[in-house]
Amino acid sequence: MKEQWRLLKTNFSTAFTNMAVDRAVLVTSSEGKVPPTVRFYGWKPSAISIGYFQSLEEEVDLDTCRKLGVDYVRRITGGGAVFHEEELTYSIVIPEAHPQIPKNILKSYGRICGAVMKGLENLGIESKYVPINDIITGGKKISGNAQTRKAKIVLQHGTVLTDVDVDKMFSVLKVPNEKIKDKLIADVKQRVTSIKHVLGKEIRFEDVAEAMKIGFEEEFNVELAEGVLSKEEKELTKKFEEKCFSARDWNHRR
Repeated sequence: MKEQWRLLKTNFSTAFTNMAVDRAVLVTSSEGKVPPTVRFYGWKPSAISIGYFQSLEEEVDLDTCRKLGVDYVRRITGGGAVFHEEELTYSIVIPEAHPQIPKNILKSYGRICGAVMKGLENLGIESKYVPINDIITGGKKISGNAQTRKAKIVLQHGTVLTDVDVDKMFSVLKVPNEKIKDKLIADVKQRVTSIKHVLGKEIRFEDVAEAMKIGFEEEFNVELAEGVLSKEEKELTKKFEEKCFSARDWNHRR
């Protein structure tokens, strides 16, 4: 009988809620209260998430974000600034000691990204893993991923681009040298792609989520049973959202 993991479909939420849910699940998982959990979600409104070690002021044009109604939030994972708009985001929260997760960080990235690649394959897209944290198709990036390990728990989350607006992305991200901005935008357009660009048509968020569900089940040989956040997780989410992810002290800390 296959091991049963929990699947959370939390649909579209603010950047603050999305990051608070990931942290809440990490906490309950560290206390052994929930099974390994895979979550699929989107961002509404659009948002920028910055890596834990980054400076918000250096990475993000806050004035433009306010004008366009784009949220910004600091993640608990490392990595660079990411613009979230047309995409499905996944997260997996699982004990470090779980036999399915390699202890080596690079190998664990590859294993989890393997589930995303199988999900893309279910949509008709061949892809490959490029260490440390990218998935590419046709030589172009379609997924970026970030991981942290806390309290003996692995949290990895990542994006699967369903579409991409590079011009809008660069309007809210700061570029070190404005003189090379146009060249940088052109370069990114050559290096980044999306499900829509690869397949030549739009795929519904729900259909991408279903493909990814099957991908995770295939990669880990488990059954993903749809569940909900526990009462404790909901309370923790509210606490983390208010005291951390929507708080100025957290987002502007560096």
